[in-house]
Amino acid sequence: MTTTDPPVPFTEFVLSRSDRLHRTAVLLTRDPHSAHDLLQEALLKAWRSWGRITGSPEGYVRAILVREFLSSRRRRWHGEVPTEHLPEQSPPGEAVDTATRLDLAAAVGDLPAAQRAVVVLRYFHDLSEADTAACMDVALGTVKSHHSRALGSLRISSYLEEHVDHEGTAR
Repeated sequence: MTTTDPPVPFTEFVLSRSDRLHRTAVLLTRDPHSAHDLLQEALLKAWRSWGRITGSPEGYVRAILVREFLSSRRRRWHGEVPTEHLPEQSPPGEAVDTATRLDLAAAVGDLPAAQRAVVVLRYFHDLSEADTAACMDVALGTVKSHHSRALGSLRISSYLEEHVDHEGTAR
């Protein structure tokens, strides 16, 4: 093994956890290609410090992923990207479920980056408020504030009007 080869545990980690981390990146970026780039940046940073990681490597890499996402949102322009081909249509039996998921993804995607990160970490990864704060490297009160604002925005989102009743609960 040369000095540039990744350690075996890192390789095993990437093989076993990269799909889940990529899904997190897609939820954050709303674009599979940007998500792939984000995940590669996070894995590169994790690889560089792999020998110093204590505790959960997945949590460590997820924290890098979220921090990279939030910092990249501050420094780069992120606008719409035109596509040449329209996405494939869903099979008829999956139309309602797919439509609901697409509406939810659009509503979450409209949230500011920090609020979106809180929603993804709290609901996709089922992290506690404290774990979310640690992952984002912010105060617990900041997570609570972002969470509250995000839920308020989702309750009034035009994407979710047909999925939520007048009291704000899901139908």
